[in-house]
Amino acid sequence: MHDIVRFGSALLVLTSVACDNNPSKGKTQAATTEAVATASVTAAGAPYTFSNADSKLEFVGAKVTRKHDGSFKTFSGRVNLVDADPTKSSVSATIDIGSIQTDEEKLTGHLKSPDLLDVAKFPQATFSSTAIKAGGERGATHTVTGNLQLHGVTKSISFPATIKAGADAVDLDAEFAINRKDFGIVYPGMPDDLIKDDVLLKLQVHAKKAG
Repeated sequence: MHDIVRFGSALLVLTSVACDNNPSKGKTQAATTEAVATASVTAAGAPYTFSNADSKLEFVGAKVTRKHDGSFKTFSGRVNLVDADPTKSSVSATIDIGSIQTDEEKLTGHLKSPDLLDVAKFPQATFSSTAIKAGGERGATHTVTGNLQLHGVTKSISFPATIKAGADAVDLDAEFAINRKDFGIVYPGMPDDLIKDDVLLKLQVHAKKAG
């Protein structure tokens, strides 16, 4: 009887920890579909560029026992602003997956391994928008849709973002979750410490007018 009580108590604690360590709980889940055709960025409009020097690309992942904060330290991109109107504009980015860092050195190494991101085989991720529409969830000003190529898989994702376009800079802030398994990242983790499928992405883009 005592063993049953102890087992029940342990299970209750484990379940509670698992719920508490869900970084995407209460956050927007990106809509993921098959990739769509993209139009190439043209010379029309004004180019605004960004990189890790003035922007942030962060994430939060979790397993049963705890969550981990991380970021990518090397990336670059461009906003092509047309008529000062985000809905006529486009954004693209390239991310150096090998620049990933987390709050634990051992975890960083494991994320780079073939178990997970397989940096040696898939050194870069890219994003190219296909549409930017006015309005979005949770008070966002816009909804961005585009092709995300990650881990050798390309999917179309849609997520809410707050975009502010000015004469000298374009700012884009977004927070949303993606399912790693949609991109072929399927390592389960330890049997008693499973890795959660959702990863919360946090973007803070500050693009400056080129030239």
